[in-house]
Order: sequence, then structure tokens, then C-alpha cells
Amino acid sequence: MKKAIIIILILMVVLPIVLFAQKASTGDKILGVWYNGEKTSKIEVYKTTKGDYAGRIIWLKVPNDSKGKPRTDIENPKAEHRSRALLNLNVMHSLAFQESGKYAGGTIYDPKNGKTYSCKAELVGDNTLNFRGFIGVSLIGRTTTWVRTTK
Repeated sequence: MKKAIIIILILMVVLPIVLFAQKASTGDKILGVWYNGEKTSKIEVYKTTKGDYAGRIIWLKVPNDSKGKPRTDIENPKAEHRSRALLNLNVMHSLAFQESGKYAGGTIYDPKNGKTYSCKAELVGDNTLNFRGFIGVSLIGRTTTWVRTTK
């Protein structure tokens, strides 16, 4: 009888840890480097210390402006941010793993127009990520497909 109680107690402690680890590793499939829809930039998706996912621009097809200087965030609505470089700019924040390759609850910044949108994403296979940016309701928005690449 004591052995059965001990086994049950051990399972009560170990099982949640195993299930949590499995959920975390499944969510981590989004990690890596992705081309944006137009293939004009590469975004590195990484895990934050809070356990959600964020992304930063690590490569630009056209890294410099017409004057040969590194491109900056000129469309940003905040004047103090317009001089910050696009390279290494965090454009995705707080994306949380939901289930079965689906992510939600994040925001994505579009440096082309200076706007920030709510976002959700879904992995389709290992190398395709359907990304949806929207305002308010996800029915009103735009979906773009990101493709996994290398640094």
C-alpha cells in the first residue's frame, strides 16, 4: 500500500513537468530565421525570458538608403525613433504558443508604414509560417507567409 501511494505521489509531481516540457518544445518549433513574405528581410524568432516569442530583423535585402547610410525607421510615428536602425530592430513581441503549431497574443510592427498590429501565426509544416496581422478582430487584417531560411 505504501509503495502505491509513493508511486502516485511521484507521478503527481513528475507528470506535470513532463507535459510542460513537451508543450514548450512543441512551441519552440517557431524558433529560427524566417524570410518575410516579400523576402526583403530575415527575421530571427527567439524565445524571451518570459517564455513567449519575439522577432528581430537580422538581414535586409537593401540595407542602405539612397545616400549609402544604414536604413532607419523613418516611418515610425514617434519622431525620436525615426533615426533607429532597421537592422536588429525588434518587430515582433509577446507571441505565445497556443496549441498544435498555433501562436497568438502578439504584436508585429511594420517598418514600411510605421504601424503596429496584433498578430497570430500558424506553422504549416516545419518551414512555413502563416502570419496574420490585424487591428481589433483577426477577420480584418492581412496574412503573409514566412519561409524558414538560414542566417
